[in-house]
Formats: sequence, structure tokens, C-alpha cells
Amino acid sequence: MSFKAFIHVQHLLGTGHVVRAAAIGKALTAEGVEITLASGNRIPPTLDTAHLNVVELPACKSPDAAFKRLVTLDNQNIDETWKSARVNASIQAFEAEDYDLLLTETYPFGRRQLDFELSPLLETARAKDKPPLIATSIRDILVRKKELWKEEWMAAQALKYYDRILVHSDPEFIQLADSFPFADRVDHLVRYTGYVNGGTRPPVDGTDGEDEVIISCGGGAVAEGLLSAALEARPLSRRAEDTVWRVLIGHDISNDAFEIYKKSATQGVVVERARRDFPELLKQARLSVSQAGYNTVLDILIAGVPAVFVPFAQANETEQTQRAQALASHGRAVVAAESGLTPELLAAAIDDALALPRKAAQVELGGAEASARILLNDLRARTV
Repeated sequence: MSFKAFIHVQHLLGTGHVVRAAAIGKALTAEGVEITLASGNRIPPTLDTAHLNVVELPACKSPDAAFKRLVTLDNQNIDETWKSARVNASIQAFEAEDYDLLLTETYPFGRRQLDFELSPLLETARAKDKPPLIATSIRDILVRKKELWKEEWMAAQALKYYDRILVHSDPEFIQLADSFPFADRVDHLVRYTGYVNGGTRPPVDGTDGEDEVIISCGGGAVAEGLLSAALEARPLSRRAEDTVWRVLIGHDISNDAFEIYKKSATQGVVVERARRDFPELLKQARLSVSQAGYNTVLDILIAGVPAVFVPFAQANETEQTQRAQALASHGRAVVAAESGLTPELLAAAIDDALALPRKAAQVELGGAEASARILLNDLRARTV
């Protein structure tokens, strides 16, 4: 029996959310499921969405790390007219086919600012004569909220609308309860999938990456401190001043800013745009320096390369710090605080990290394929 699935994803600053959603979509496609991927932001050019039916919703993003408001891609505040258009676009896309599965990425365990859109979408799904299986896809660590009622609201929404909660982590490493105080209320819906990687990437053409220090920043929207320190840290390092430092600038950074970074590079430092072969570069590298986003950390674990993490921790963000500290406690990385980061402090962290042994991944992987299996089992159980 063939199935159709509708995946809704919204990335606001980084690109990790849409990378995971696309990976799960492709894993379902490999099992014969027809996938529609509805994206609320521009899909990064490094992401392969072949074999997915991509629907581009009216796009929005967060203008900063506070996540207090949404703006259009040209930085205009969204208004009620925009919200209405977004709701209509989502529901119209969803009602274009008879979908067996509705998968929301992060919501309701985040993206509460999109409740104006997602609650009507969920109500539409539930009101169908034959409602689809409704599932949510969440990363290993959630951002803690200062107001406990917001986290209680997450659990209530999950219980009201959802049939399955996919947690993309290794439960021997990180569990939902580590970052969500109401995990016990939704435990019967939870399935752990292992970590979701972005799928096969192209090999490195040539010798790029060999014995290099690779500095990366995901999309790059909130990485100015890391990039500025990295461009000046090379001559200050005792263990990595003799090799190439390759700085990869994300596509969320403007061309003007990119050119400034290129002109700021000193001898031995290469500055270029983010590359699709990034995971393969890491496998050949001496060291990785990055923030601690989900996908980057996973690529580093798979590569087994020593790492320095400068976790994004602006405003109330706790997710990357918790992930980085978990890896540091396993002897896999050195953590340098984003606040007050200097070239001297970064160089010292790099030297400390180069004393760490190389280790292959010891966490459960294959999260996209496991997600597909879990969802297909749930779908088949509904047809019996």
C-alpha cells in the first residue's frame, strides 16, 4: 500500500531544521512514500531536495537571536494580511492531496510563534473524514523556556493533536527529559530514532581539507563573534599555526559581509562559502571549529575529528550549550564560550582540543531511516 506524507518545516536562523526534515522525507521516499515538503523559508542551496515535492510557503525568518518576532526575507514585519496568506497557503497545500501523514518539524515543542498557522492546519487535519497520522519531529535538545507554562502548553498541544513524537537522539546519550520538564506526560507517544544525518554528500575534489583546521558556522546568521576570532587566531596557536585554516561562510551572510571576511583573511587562511562536501572535509581535517548546532555536531561525531565548540548562546538559547557540554563530558570536544571570545581564547581552545584523541561516532545514527520505519509501522497499524 502506498502512502502520501505532508511535511511542514520552518527554519528561522540556522538550517538544521530543514536539513532534518528533508532527510526524513528522502528516507520515506526510499520506502515508496510520496512526499510534499512545505517550507516556510528559503531552502539553502547546499541541500538536496531531489524526489521531494517542495512547496514554498510565504517565507519568513527571525531577524535576530531573540526569536521574538518574525519578518519577511526582506526584513519587513509580518502583519495580519501576511499571516492570513500564510495560513491559506499551508491549508491549500495540505488539502491538495489526501495525505496519510502530517509531520510537523519542531512544533509544538518550539515554533510557538507559528501557532497562528499550525493550529488551523492541525484542526483541518483532524476534521477530515479520515484524519492522517499526525507526528512531530524534534531534535535531541529543546530550548528551555523561562516561563514553565509555555512548556506545559507544549505537552498539552502534543496530547491534543499528535499520535507520535519522534525524538532524534540516542537515548543512551540524551533523553527528552534532559531538556523538557513534562516529558513524562507525553512519554507514551515518544520514539527515539537515533541522530538524523543529512544523507550522502559529494566527495572532496582534490586535497582540500587534508590536515586543515575547518571553521564553519552553518547558515552563519549568528556567527560574527566566532568568525572574527577565527580569522585572527591562526598565528596564536601552538599546534595549528603550520596548516591551512579553511573558514566556511554560510549563505545567510550577505555578499558584502562575505567579501569583508575574505579581505580580512591573513596568510594561511582560506575563506569561502559553505560547501556541500563539508562532512567529507571534516574526515580529512586536523580539527573542526564550529558552533554546536545539531547537524554540524553530528557531522563531527561521524568524522571523529577533534573539535572546538563555540555554542550559540545569545538571548535565552540553551540548546547548543547543553549539546556542546555533553560532548565535552565524553572527551569529544573543548568548549569555548561565545561571550567574550577573543582570538587568544580561541587559539588556546584549539590547542587543547588537538590534545584529544580521534574517536569514531559512538552514538546511534540512522535517525532518518528509523523515523521512516516508525512512521510506516504506525501507518500500517492504522489500516489493519
